[in-house]
Order: sequence, then C-alpha cells, then structure tokens
Amino acid sequence: MPNISDLIEAYLKKMLEQSPKGYIEIQRNELAGEFNCVPSQINYVLSTRFTVNHGFVIESRRGGGGYVRISKVPLESGCDWLEELYRLMGNSVTQSVATGILQRLLSEEKITKREFKIMKAAVDRSVLKIELPWRDKLRAQILKAMITAVAGEKK
Repeated sequence: MPNISDLIEAYLKKMLEQSPKGYIEIQRNELAGEFNCVPSQINYVLSTRFTVNHGFVIESRRGGGGYVRISKVPLESGCDWLEELYRLMGNSVTQSVATGILQRLLSEEKITKREFKIMKAAVDRSVLKIELPWRDKLRAQILKAMITAVAGEKK
C-alpha cells in the first residue's frame, strides 16, 4: 500500500498532466486538508519529489493569498539535454539525486524501464562500497558514462 507521500506525489503529477497551462497552483493548507495531513508533509513531498533533478520548478508566494506553483520542465530534445543533466549532476551525485535523475529520464522516455533498473543498480551505495565523498564522485562518473552510452544508441 502506498504511503501518504506517494499518494500526494501521484495526485500532483496527475493534476500537472491534466493542466492546459503546463503548471498548477496549490495551497499547502488546502492540500493538507484533502489528504488529512500536516502542511509540513506537503513541504516534504515538494522538496524531495518535485526538484529540478526530477524536472520540476517550484515557485511559492507566502501570505494570505499564498500559493505554490509547480511547473514541469521537460528535457530539451537533441544533445542539449545531456549537457543540462551533466550540469545538474556536477562532479558528485548522491544516491537519491541519481535515482531522481534516472526517474526523470524514464518518465521522459530517454531510457527504458530495463535501462533504469540496470543503471540504478550500478550506482547503488551497496555496490559502490567506498567512502564518501569518493563514492558520490564515482557515482557521477558512472552515471554520466551510462547515460552517454544510452543516448548514443538512441540517435
């Protein structure tokens, strides 16, 4: 059974898919009321599952009429998306950021489900058994190499 964070994430993504504007505006308190949770739960979902690495931009306005605007930012077609991804990764990437990047590539059909599983397994901390910060640096190099190889095959 999915947890509350999974349900909130799915709900917001469905709203985004159905939005003709390409973005949605929500109020934390109202959404928390719909899911019978505290507003900090909404903040947690937004800050962990709707990041730039996942392909989203979050804008918020505080105050009485405050809202949170969530926009989906698709990767550009062509090779520019690789440069954007490498810029986001930098020279070091944590396991959670790597998973987010891979989920984004999967959702935008840049990689297959099989490629996703292989890449995720290859950069898992249980496989890269070296100390930080070297593990995160190695993970970034491996991830970049795998994405480059797959992108080259899809041309």
